[in-house]
Amino acid sequence: MNLTIAKEHLLVGLQAVQNVAGGRTTLPVLHNVLLQAETGQLRLTATDLDILITCTVPATVGAPGSTTVPARTLLGLARELNGVELEIEADERFTCSLRTGASYYRLRGISPDEFPPRPTFPQGREVEIAREALASMLRKTAYAVSTDESRHVLNGVCFNLKDDKLTLVATDGRRLALVEHELPIPEGASGEFILPSKAVNEIGRLLAGTGPLKLRFSENQAAFEFAGEQGTNILLVTKLVDGSYPNYRQVIPTESQHRVAVPREELLHALRRAEYMTSEKANSVKLTFTRNNLAITANSPDVGEARESLAVNYSGSDLSIAFNPRYLIEPLNALDEYEEVFLELNDELSPGVIKVNGPFLYVVMPMRIAT
Repeated sequence: MNLTIAKEHLLVGLQAVQNVAGGRTTLPVLHNVLLQAETGQLRLTATDLDILITCTVPATVGAPGSTTVPARTLLGLARELNGVELEIEADERFTCSLRTGASYYRLRGISPDEFPPRPTFPQGREVEIAREALASMLRKTAYAVSTDESRHVLNGVCFNLKDDKLTLVATDGRRLALVEHELPIPEGASGEFILPSKAVNEIGRLLAGTGPLKLRFSENQAAFEFAGEQGTNILLVTKLVDGSYPNYRQVIPTESQHRVAVPREELLHALRRAEYMTSEKANSVKLTFTRNNLAITANSPDVGEARESLAVNYSGSDLSIAFNPRYLIEPLNALDEYEEVFLELNDELSPGVIKVNGPFLYVVMPMRIAT
């Protein structure tokens, strides 16, 4: 294998794949990145056996071939080397050499035959979506994923493809985030799957920019493929969470007694400030609605007291309800394209709902107000 590659292209490829290389694995080859030199391009692949990421970048290939080398070491060298272009060679023992200017390095490699094969997918179960749309949907739901491993089906984002609509849902049992996007679903491509948290994070990290994305899925795995920046192409293949997602529709309130429009940014900053006055033992903020006013209060014997006041259009009976501030701050953060949100409430013991002028809703359970 022999090739010349721009340093910035090599860095783009390594940064795309390196997060899934290494970890706690005892298989040495999984600490490595697979380098495959093909006509006009270098294909870089890393996997932890749950997620596989491939990034193809432009390169001038003198002799095609492949090897695997330690991903973190190659990334560190690529960052520190001063040259604009790097020459990469691999010999028959899969040892990889890097040259640029007066710098020369040799990395011991492992045979690419030991690297796990790339999964294949059945034909037909494929949809196309704008990657900026998918990135926005993940941002609006991923924070609500459960971290409780005893409820493994909640350890990911549910993708539901049905009736020309993609619905993403995440819940941890105390709050639920749902967002929808109209999308042509080809015949035979309908279905539902649970994308695990790590894959959600990796996809979110890689989806910067605009352009189409192809989503393919089978019973136990899903693939996301799209053209990246600077002539790159990225493929992520992941195992899916095994099991059926619970019926999330039944926990969404069908009606509310009070619907209040609130400036999103004002509410967000008031909650952030009030959160500083909470503690592990007293981790709630109280929202009190009176005529044309919303009071936000927090009181912790260990920390102190907070009181905020926002002008709102409210004419109902006085109402107080308490929430974990983090459970309000996270959706408000994710809704940064909206100036206004709507709080839908019934009473102090019923779930609250956040909505916007768009296909999104968020359900959150209240906390008991101390008397």
